[in-house]
Amino acid sequence: MSHVNSTVFTIVVAVFILVTGIGFAASRWRRTQDMMHLNEWGLAGRGFGTFITWFLLGGDLYTAYTFIAVPALVYGSGSIGFYAVAYTIVAYPIAFIFLPRLWSVSHVHNYVTPADFIRGRYGSRGLALSAAVTGILATMPYIALQLVGIQAVLTVMGVGADTTNTYLKDVPLFVAFVVLAIYTYLSGLRAPAAIAFVKDTIIYVFVIVAVFYIPAKIGGWSHIFGAAQTHFTSTNPATGKPFGTFLPTTKKVGSTQLDFVTLALGSALALFMYPHVITGTLAARRRGAIKRNMSLLPAYSVVLALIALFGYMAVADPATVASVKKTGNAQLSVPYLFQNHFPSWFTGVAFSGIIIGALVPAAIMSIGAANLFTRNIFKEFFKPDATPRLETRVSQWASLVVKLGALYFAVELPKTFSINLQLLGGVWILQTFPMLVGGLYTRWFHRFALIPGWLAGMAYGTLAAYNTSSPTASHWASSSDIVFGFSLYIGISAFILNLAISVVLTLVLRAFKVPEGPDETLPRHFTVEATDTPAKERASVTAGEARPAPGV
Repeated sequence: MSHVNSTVFTIVVAVFILVTGIGFAASRWRRTQDMMHLNEWGLAGRGFGTFITWFLLGGDLYTAYTFIAVPALVYGSGSIGFYAVAYTIVAYPIAFIFLPRLWSVSHVHNYVTPADFIRGRYGSRGLALSAAVTGILATMPYIALQLVGIQAVLTVMGVGADTTNTYLKDVPLFVAFVVLAIYTYLSGLRAPAAIAFVKDTIIYVFVIVAVFYIPAKIGGWSHIFGAAQTHFTSTNPATGKPFGTFLPTTKKVGSTQLDFVTLALGSALALFMYPHVITGTLAARRRGAIKRNMSLLPAYSVVLALIALFGYMAVADPATVASVKKTGNAQLSVPYLFQNHFPSWFTGVAFSGIIIGALVPAAIMSIGAANLFTRNIFKEFFKPDATPRLETRVSQWASLVVKLGALYFAVELPKTFSINLQLLGGVWILQTFPMLVGGLYTRWFHRFALIPGWLAGMAYGTLAAYNTSSPTASHWASSSDIVFGFSLYIGISAFILNLAISVVLTLVLRAFKVPEGPDETLPRHFTVEATDTPAKERASVTAGEARPAPGV
């Protein structure tokens, strides 16, 4: 602690205490019913309007991945890191099409998780289980990325820098984990929703200031882009290859253009499959709030593009390059950039924003994963008659276990490019796309075909990701692999395999007239507005209203 800047440390601690207090106080915010109910603890009473949903989804989607991992990838590899900007532009139109339908049918049937919908749509506990397991598994490395982001800031601050003991260096991570676990346990979704206001305000301030202030100090944008181009086109003596790409390359083997496209498309398709994003969506009061937010949230993409440019700023700044070289960790590039050029008080504000930007989504992620466990594993297979109070209690404890799993990912997996943690989760969660989004529009896919397709995609994606290597890591080192001579995002190649098997087996099963499971949804359930109460809709279903034919 001897190298810690007291001003920076004091501001970070003060803001951390402030948001922790908000997290605990949020348990009484807008509460109208008993908190021991998943609709209250896990979905905040489904009562958020457009304004709060904006901050909640913004806090949900723009995380330590945004502030640490994306510019670190740009710093280490160049243009490929801007795929994150492309995918957020593509993701919102895709989500605008299907998320309102998911909100409506969930509103009617009181679904809390995406696996609840899959269970009701296909009449398959096994298919719902596969979706729940995938959601929990994919969320853990994503939460781990938030913890890695916190660790990056604390490392640059000097916290834990005086010890060579690996476990002592990770103590700040454990402290953040404990605080996050406690206020999530007590306040549920209301805590990150309340804190998101503080987080977004700080983020917008320090990003806008940094975009104007730092370039002025290091020679302007022409110098920044010139230095980046020179660096990424020069040869790395350790590998004999260029350090990266200033513009995507077109050569067949290792083509970064196709890598860029598949990363952007795969990430866009996967983004709204995550349980935490769906949790934030289902907490909205009205269907219209979802549509408005899918129209408004692309404004965050502008901020993301500016944050990605921090990677080029760091490359052009000799002081930041020297600091990163000493540690050999590209994740520290942005924190060092801020520390080297901002006054201490503003560095403290920026570091606080990054830490809060990690805590908010981590809380929502753990809630989303915990709800999957409670509704689709515990209640479905172990305690069908579980009361709402027991469901909530199990979710509270499950959220702690999920964070423990994330802590393992954060400590044990390579951190050379922490963005691989998020992309690994994307490989997994993308395999639920056919069953979830496909089910929102059709029942053509057979439930017994979707499970083998999902299993094949999961197995291939996991094995391919495990076998990737780099000069600093023998496994889990990349999210891309060479397929037929081209570099592709593993999630896309696994998704194609998944979809192909699902289609072929569906044709076979339909040819043999294998029975399908019951469908508890009706076509009009997918367009219900908030004024159409779930009670009325459920009453019409139980009165014997006809089910849609297969394929509807």
